[in-house]
Amino acid sequence: MKVWKTILAASVLALASSTAALAARTDLVLGIPLEPPHLDPTAGAAAAIDEVLYANVFEGLTRVGSKGEVLPALAESWTISDDGKVYTFKLRTGVKFHDGTDFNADDVKFSLDRARAENSTNAQKVLFAAIDTVEVVDPATVKVTLKRPQGSFLYNMGWGDAVIVAQESAETNKEKPIGTGPFKFDNWAKGASITLSKNPDYWGEPVALDKAEFRIVPDAAAAIPALLSGDVQAFPNVGVGDALAQIEADPRFKVVIGSTEGETILSTNNKKAPFDNLKVRQAIAHTLDRKAIIDAASSGLGTPIGSHFSPANAAYVDLTGTYPHDIAKAKELLKEAGFENGFKATLKLPPPAYARDGGQVIAAQLREIGIDLEIIPVEWADWLSQVFTNKDYDLTIVSHTEPNDIDIYGRKDYYFNYDNPDFDKVLAQLDETSDDAKRTELYKQAQKILADDAVNGFLFELPKIGIWDAKVEGLWENSPIQANDLTKVKWVD
Repeated sequence: MKVWKTILAASVLALASSTAALAARTDLVLGIPLEPPHLDPTAGAAAAIDEVLYANVFEGLTRVGSKGEVLPALAESWTISDDGKVYTFKLRTGVKFHDGTDFNADDVKFSLDRARAENSTNAQKVLFAAIDTVEVVDPATVKVTLKRPQGSFLYNMGWGDAVIVAQESAETNKEKPIGTGPFKFDNWAKGASITLSKNPDYWGEPVALDKAEFRIVPDAAAAIPALLSGDVQAFPNVGVGDALAQIEADPRFKVVIGSTEGETILSTNNKKAPFDNLKVRQAIAHTLDRKAIIDAASSGLGTPIGSHFSPANAAYVDLTGTYPHDIAKAKELLKEAGFENGFKATLKLPPPAYARDGGQVIAAQLREIGIDLEIIPVEWADWLSQVFTNKDYDLTIVSHTEPNDIDIYGRKDYYFNYDNPDFDKVLAQLDETSDDAKRTELYKQAQKILADDAVNGFLFELPKIGIWDAKVEGLWENSPIQANDLTKVKWVD
């Protein structure tokens, strides 16, 4: 009898061990470099907001997928009128917000009307400018009528700035976000981490993770020990410099090099002297040695750009030759502009490594032609306040990660302070054109105008350097939109 009990006990233990071995982990710690200023995607420009919340906590009528495609989200389907101006959305039923309130057509109307209102704080208010009216047909149907046809409307509705919020919780989303997504907001330890937990009442396919923690790791050097110790299991996008080769050789990790929508630029205050002088901007453009900047700022992995457009886009034009690296020409242009002896200016650098490291190289390059830059490191919140909002800067470096965002150059209150009627005409034609071939040609025209005007120092497309545990699957290789979508993420053996 003792023998049988021993065998039975051993069998039970083996079964338990086997079950434990088969049970995949359901928690994940992701490292992100920047802490969001708040948690409401509809009320802020910082990419870090969407990187935590997009597709995880908040959802829109549509969503942008991993390949940049437009997919159904809270709208399960839609029809478009023959004149391209009326979109009728059929909404999913049985959907609830995380606080238990029902999602319906009233929430869609509230969200779209709020985003396009005169007093809207939405950072991408232009996305909603074509909307004329939003009508509730019934609880599961919304009719949106546009002032004019807009070829990008469904794509625009997939941005993080267009997510649907509830009237009951809209004003408190900055600290306690309430969405309809597969994860619920759990906790925000300011300066340390943001934690999400699985939404058991999600309308769609359940996620594999029970818990996801976004840990703030602003220092790229700290990412390596965090990975090696297992304290952080995934960095969706991280700069680790020379240590990349070491990590690539370690079988415990996957290193995935992808693309982003991040046009990394030397942003220029175009209405502030002497940068309001085209020849000064052209001189700067001729001075920039993109290869040296890319080597320092992105481990040599960035793709050179000559205008504000992603090389991954079919309408991309390589304009890097518009102002080739030519110090003699740069000095000549500065002399023609009246600055034979150069001048002094400031360069405000936000925390990301691409900005801080790239800024040092650019400052050294511009010194060659007599432009003496005072480097001023600023925290992200200060950058948003001083540079982006108040336009209190000469030069800065930042990566614009919003998808297909060349239209920002047509916004009169945007921090570049750029104004060109010819560019505005091209944008207006784009807004009214849905034919793909015509849109491609217009995009090419727009890129060339920006390149010729040397509006900014166009540097490189930010690479997406993803590093994560080899047993983690489902994280995006590329970033067609600023997001860390966890809906398909899971642990595997």
